[in-house]
Amino acid sequence: MLTILGFTMIATFLVLIMMKKMSPIAALVLIPALFCVFVGKGAHLGDYVIEGVGTLAPTAAMLMFAIVYFGVMIDVGLFDPIVRGILKFCKADPLRIVVGTALLAAIVSLDGDGSTTFMITVSAMYPLYKRLKMSLVVMTGVAATANGVMNTLPWGGPTARAATALKLDAGDIFVPMIPALAVGLVAVIALSYVLGLRERKRLGVLSLNEVLVEEKQLVDEPETETVLVGAGAPASGGPGDGKVRMTKTTGGAGSGTDASDGDDEEEDDVRLQGLDPNRPTLRPKLYWFNALLTATLLAAMIMELLPIPVLFVLAAALALTVNFPHIPDQKARLAAHADNVLNVSGMVFAAAVFTGVLQGTGMVDSMAKWLVDGIPDGMGPHMALVTGVLSLPLTYFMSNDGFYFGVLPVLAEAGAAHGVSPLEIARASLVGQPLHMSSPLVPAVYVLVGMAKVEFGDHTKFVVKWAALTSLVVLGAGILFGII
Repeated sequence: MLTILGFTMIATFLVLIMMKKMSPIAALVLIPALFCVFVGKGAHLGDYVIEGVGTLAPTAAMLMFAIVYFGVMIDVGLFDPIVRGILKFCKADPLRIVVGTALLAAIVSLDGDGSTTFMITVSAMYPLYKRLKMSLVVMTGVAATANGVMNTLPWGGPTARAATALKLDAGDIFVPMIPALAVGLVAVIALSYVLGLRERKRLGVLSLNEVLVEEKQLVDEPETETVLVGAGAPASGGPGDGKVRMTKTTGGAGSGTDASDGDDEEEDDVRLQGLDPNRPTLRPKLYWFNALLTATLLAAMIMELLPIPVLFVLAAALALTVNFPHIPDQKARLAAHADNVLNVSGMVFAAAVFTGVLQGTGMVDSMAKWLVDGIPDGMGPHMALVTGVLSLPLTYFMSNDGFYFGVLPVLAEAGAAHGVSPLEIARASLVGQPLHMSSPLVPAVYVLVGMAKVEFGDHTKFVVKWAALTSLVVLGAGILFGII
């Protein structure tokens, strides 16, 4: 009964948010509360929620101060050279932009923290996607999938959990998996190429017209904005560029704009000032201080000198104090990033209700036991393959802690009875991470969709099939190379 209710609860949540019948925060709170009553444990709902909140509180604190820290670093111009380098590579070609998104997400993922990856990737790529009218779910989907492949790094979490649960060396698990993970990363790049090609066919090869470095002018006064029309039309906009340039008036203060989208345009214009070389928050004289502070922060995270939430609290306070020594300026920076902080922290605490009820009522244990018990005896010698396949749904519907500490030891024991090495089981357990990074139980995904202003349901509908395919590619490569 618990198994049926568990799967029904998760399915209800996913259906409602994908159909946009409920907001993610409301669904994360109300649906588990309702099912908790169905299970007959409504009297314990408070205990489950408090336990869930207590578990996720450090994560929420980390995300809150990480958003402040990286928001300040973006404000002061730390990432401007990186962003401009990406823009130079991408130009205004949708195909290059999507491939650039995958590459940037993969590179930044080397720090092992999904939230950091998503904040930097979205901050860098959002202006291009918005100005060129590209699909934002393509950005979030590619970034999440690339980060999922890279999340298997020994300091990223899953590998360390697998090593701890099975008492193995993390290096022995990860190093042999590198070829398979490299194939997975190639698959993500290939996926980004296909999606970029689709965007290029829809929009054409576009003319950016330096719009990203002149956003302040667009906001401050009425200007002619380039409407970007695909290649293949008569070349009338520039000498031999094969593109059409049409113009329309964009509204400055007090101009007559369409009432239906005026607020969105104003908000987007403000969001798109990120590369304005004259923005007042720039601190060029403190560039190397900020670069050293960020490098030190990332190194301390990897070396685990202090808990990650503590590191971000200290770093955010130091960054604010040094870059904006005047209290009104500090308040202005905090206010500028308050929207993202509130959205993400709200999602995390709402997710605490969902995970608290899943764990507290025993639903998640019952679901995992049902899946493991359903494995046919004849599949015993192939338990590594079974583990790899099961890692997709289980890491999507469960936290990494629940899967690696609760389910993986059972799978490893079943494999050992048939002569399957625990190392093979551990490696196979990593292949579901590309899908896991878009799970509603992963706090970092709310940073991604929140900063990109994408509905969680839209992101889920788009990314699940591609992330699952990437996971299966990693599994297939592992089997082909004899790693799994």
